[in-house]
Amino acid sequence: MNKLWGMIALALYGTHAHATEASTTQPVINSAAAVADTQTVSPTAISHCLDDARPAPWYAPNLPFGVIEIVADDVELIGQDSAQFTGDVDISSKNMSLSAQSALIDKQQGLLNAKGPLTYQNGTAIITSRGLNASLNDSNITLLGADYKLTQQQGRGGAEQLRVSEEGLFLNNASFTTCPVDNETWSISADEIILSQQEGWGETWGTTLKIYDTPVMYLPYFTFPINDQRKTGFLAPKFSSSNRFGLETVTPYYINLAPNYDLTLTPRYMSEKGLQLKSEFRYLTSTTQGMLGVEYLGSDDSDPQLGSRHLYHWQQQSYFNDSWRAGVDITNVSDDNYLTDLNSDYATKTDTHLARSAILTHLGERWRTDIQVQDYEVLGDHLESYTALPRIHFTQTTPYKLGWFDAVINGEVSHFRNSTRIIDEATRVHLEPKVSFSEERYAWSFLSELSVLHTYYNQEGDLQGTEFEDTVSRTVPKVRLYSQLNFERDTSLFVDDGIQTLEPQVQYLYTPNKDQNNIGLFDTTKLQDDFFGLFRDRRFSGVDRIAAANQITLGATTRVFDKSNQEVFHLSAGQIFYLSDSAKPTSQDFATQNTYNSLFASEAMWHWHRRWYLSGGIQYDIDGSQMIQSHLTLDYKGDDNQLVQLNHRYANDVSGNTIEQVGMFTSVPLNDNWQFVASYHRDIESGRSIEFYSGVQYESCCWAVQITGRRQIETDLNQSINQEQAVFDSGIGIKFVLKGLGGSRSYDAQEILKEGIFGYRRPYFLTN
Repeated sequence: MNKLWGMIALALYGTHAHATEASTTQPVINSAAAVADTQTVSPTAISHCLDDARPAPWYAPNLPFGVIEIVADDVELIGQDSAQFTGDVDISSKNMSLSAQSALIDKQQGLLNAKGPLTYQNGTAIITSRGLNASLNDSNITLLGADYKLTQQQGRGGAEQLRVSEEGLFLNNASFTTCPVDNETWSISADEIILSQQEGWGETWGTTLKIYDTPVMYLPYFTFPINDQRKTGFLAPKFSSSNRFGLETVTPYYINLAPNYDLTLTPRYMSEKGLQLKSEFRYLTSTTQGMLGVEYLGSDDSDPQLGSRHLYHWQQQSYFNDSWRAGVDITNVSDDNYLTDLNSDYATKTDTHLARSAILTHLGERWRTDIQVQDYEVLGDHLESYTALPRIHFTQTTPYKLGWFDAVINGEVSHFRNSTRIIDEATRVHLEPKVSFSEERYAWSFLSELSVLHTYYNQEGDLQGTEFEDTVSRTVPKVRLYSQLNFERDTSLFVDDGIQTLEPQVQYLYTPNKDQNNIGLFDTTKLQDDFFGLFRDRRFSGVDRIAAANQITLGATTRVFDKSNQEVFHLSAGQIFYLSDSAKPTSQDFATQNTYNSLFASEAMWHWHRRWYLSGGIQYDIDGSQMIQSHLTLDYKGDDNQLVQLNHRYANDVSGNTIEQVGMFTSVPLNDNWQFVASYHRDIESGRSIEFYSGVQYESCCWAVQITGRRQIETDLNQSINQEQAVFDSGIGIKFVLKGLGGSRSYDAQEILKEGIFGYRRPYFLTN
């Protein structure tokens, strides 16, 4: 029989697939409320889930709303308002399609009845059923004995009765899972399920959670995400056990207060310490984004004498207009060992101080002005730092032109306070005018600078009998000459058809020696001695100490680039040569025990293969014939989270101790689903391990689990660093997520390695 088709104008308004824009705030909600993470699932972990591939286009987008197209083997008209279609019946509209064995349309009553087996599809789901009843007036469609598969995200199931409307899918006596048909690890069955595409959430009543068809939990009411929209509810819990915390459970609860702010409350129970409450409030406005975190432990059962313990963290960035901006970054703890005892998301256990600052910045056409209040909470048995109340720093961003020369003036006005020091208050005014001449060419560059550093101090406190003075005025000139050459040639070193550069540098620096012991140290510390530090024009971060200099620095860098202009090798080396004994660091009156007169520094990198990366650096005292610091790292980074890193680090003076350590990180995929990670660090100087961390994870398209174990030295900031009797903390942890109920993110094994004391760091490539 010939195919028969007709264009029939009927008031059929099918369910529309509403496209919603992804939220710009971090989706952190979870089952009632499982985390709706937007990260892409790794293809190796879910390759067997690809049976949910999207079908070819199924609708008729060119049809106007309210019009359906019917193609069938046969049609029988029943009066003027009804028609019976039989054979292979295909019904299409602008936003849905239906294939059935037969269909009856009653235009007068506004009904469509179809018999199956049939397949119905709209923008959110593909549904197979034995029968369909549709109201052409209100777009409601009911299917009996239905099996459905979501098309915008993972999810499938069945229902005794399924109703489709513009709001979503309504299912009675139904099931839901994100697992593939041949590997249904988990599923839920419920008296009623609502899958709201507009809300982005599923709701269930009378719910039973099944693992491999075995009921494990009953919930009278339950919600879960079906896209990245947010909703109030519980996040996935975490369980672990350790010597320090005992049995530990973490159960976050997310509160979606508004589209631009939310709150997460996290009870954390530790059998050895007690119940801790954590909270995090996030907010976003047209000019400001920020976060406020508070952690509170009423009483530490392991040490009741400490009383209540707390941490608060406030971070905010504001951009008022093109000229004004502000920032706040404050972290405070109740006691020095809070981080090492309890851990926190806002600081690491290796932090030695916590910054507390607020800054207001104005950007003008010629000047930048920073008004800052700054303080540091020093952790451990150390002198407390000074608080800057305030520090006003101004920088000239556009220089004045004086013929061939550029002229700028920078400076600051600062007031410091610290009631525990001999100088309890001080005001510092610093001005630094500078005249410079520079010339830059492709093959060379030259810079000459003449600066005058003038600083005035007003120091208050019980200064009698000390070397400090009430008022100090210090003026020091500084001359700097710097030049660099750039050579280039073709090379076959390390690569074929490559280019090698040679970049020699030379610097002369002169600053006269001046007695500065009558000035306190308010915000000044020695800068890092490395290759890049050799060419600085100062040795200290602040202006309380201006080091004398009469020195020449020689250095050079060579680089090799492949034919794709990717850097595969570089080597930098340099040394300072002092022209007078008075300018040597150890001859100056504020020399410290880790100051060296003849410092040689070098940095190197070799990226000889796209997967292999070698980097290292040394700092060597030539006069004293001793190694000061060194580090060496070898990385292999393959496909599918393959990772191996070997590292070595040495320092001859860390708080009076020699540190030499070797370490290893590795991440190895065992197959498409299983991943093994481990890290190990050993202190060669003391002959003992200091950290061991290992984990294994399984991930499929519908569930994931991580199991970790660790053993590491406990840190006590109130004791000396060279404790002879080290105390180790051991523990195990587990994270278990049913995807679709507890989040859809892909778990990166390298994230596990970052949780240790010595967190894994990716090798740095210029092409990253």
